[in-house]
Amino acid sequence: MFCAQTTCARSPRVRRRCRQPARPGWPRRRLRLRGHERAGRRPSNVRSTMRGRRPIIPNGMKSVVHHAFLDPKKRRFGIVGGLGALGGADVLLKMIRSAQRMSSLSGTDIAFEQRHFGEEAIVADGSYDPTRRKFYIYNALKDMEARGIDTALVPCFLSHTFLGEITPEVGLQVVSVFDALCRHFTSEVVGVRKIGVLTSTYLKRAGMFERELGRFGQVIYPDDDTQASTVMQAVYGARGLRAGHHGGECQHLLLDACLHLVDAGADIIVPGMTEIPVLIDSLRPQVPVPILDANLLYAEYALGIDAAAPRRGFKLGVVGGVGPAATVDFMHKVVKLTAATRDQDHIKMVVEQNPQIPDRTANLIGSGDDPTIALLATCMRLKADGADAVAIPCNTAHAYVDRIQPYLDIPIVNMLSEVVRYIRETLPAVTRVGLLATSGTVASGVYKSATEAAGLELLVPDGAVQASVMEAIYGRRGVKAGFTRGACAAHLVDAIVHLQSCGAEVIVLGCTELPLIELTNIDAQRLPLIDPTAILARCCVALAGASCDARPDTVEAEAL
Repeated sequence: MFCAQTTCARSPRVRRRCRQPARPGWPRRRLRLRGHERAGRRPSNVRSTMRGRRPIIPNGMKSVVHHAFLDPKKRRFGIVGGLGALGGADVLLKMIRSAQRMSSLSGTDIAFEQRHFGEEAIVADGSYDPTRRKFYIYNALKDMEARGIDTALVPCFLSHTFLGEITPEVGLQVVSVFDALCRHFTSEVVGVRKIGVLTSTYLKRAGMFERELGRFGQVIYPDDDTQASTVMQAVYGARGLRAGHHGGECQHLLLDACLHLVDAGADIIVPGMTEIPVLIDSLRPQVPVPILDANLLYAEYALGIDAAAPRRGFKLGVVGGVGPAATVDFMHKVVKLTAATRDQDHIKMVVEQNPQIPDRTANLIGSGDDPTIALLATCMRLKADGADAVAIPCNTAHAYVDRIQPYLDIPIVNMLSEVVRYIRETLPAVTRVGLLATSGTVASGVYKSATEAAGLELLVPDGAVQASVMEAIYGRRGVKAGFTRGACAAHLVDAIVHLQSCGAEVIVLGCTELPLIELTNIDAQRLPLIDPTAILARCCVALAGASCDARPDTVEAEAL
């Protein structure tokens, strides 16, 4: 017989209650459990909870365990505290103990960050609004990311209902407590028909446990009256766990909730609030079915999984402003070429519209400022914003790509190489390619090198016609001044006719502003006109699609 001494909330006197290990007529249920969660028992080498009182780290305090000056070989874990001080501290202590038992994790960094959250008196009932909690967790994770933490734990079941909204926006791995529970059920538990869950009313109504654990058995909860009078009171009540009480009434209320689930046929009980495992050693001997220590399982799972880059959708970085209208045209073509039926199917893009990058042509053919550093700095800012690849919708800027790429660890999609590949694949009979571009692009020889490497002859206008091309681009009534008809169109048509007479079989509009000029159908059909902006956009769309296929290490080689 187990005797527990408790204090009743309704009377200051101490009363004694005696409980048998199981009620009369209740056989101990023996599930086939292959792990250490065995009907209230645990092997001597697993300590699932800390005996005695647990320290509560005050709001605003930041605790860092085994700080190691950002050793790249060490895992760095972060625990978001403040969402339930007692539960967060319990996860921290169990994680430290688990790490100490694993020789491979000796010296692991574990940072525990708790700030003032201000929801201590708020009850997670059916009307709870988690908006403030979302901001709190997002800001905490971004701070951890900035400090070099690679793996984060959020010890709060309620917060897992919206973690999917936050994880794509942070650059660190966020471990799911439901992944930990699912792995445990998959590898350790057999023969479960009904899974009893003790959680908040908010989570009960959200259906989270049915979605995550429903494949392992039927998920059941206490009925509404029992939920309100036992589980919610045990955690949120005046003498509940959140109020700092670790035994007495809250313990007996949780025990009553467990026994209610057993009466309803539960074969195993899952605590769905991080405060409940704090009392698990007191509850297990009195409940005839296993009670999982969700906090311990979460801590051990996080320590055991490999560090992984967060799963985020492909993001394209765009060096904009070179020129501004061409950037908008490129983005329009990316959208147009993307197979999408809803907004979320489109490619995520981060654009730095930076018209202050020095003029490329002025540098290549004159004494203008060198744009190399400005281009590199823009690319690096795009990378810092999470870009997986960079597109530069400017032909002339590609004269600087070979200088920049060695200093950037994400690929720059080479528009010129893609143009030559496009001609070779779609127009295999073509041998002579005409180029209409800025004088800087022509002088740099970047297209000449690319075409000759592919066995193509490159034709460029003579001096007078090249001057008219520059007038179409840079003139007072040129396309960079916002004109797409009139004099700029006439200059472009003259240049097309000129190259055609020189023997060009196809013409590359090798300045990203030239495709913006409006031509009549007759002029546009004189011979094939190649739009490098459209080819760059098509390549970027293909690259985004390839990134969804599990082998990111092959994306660069195959798509660029």
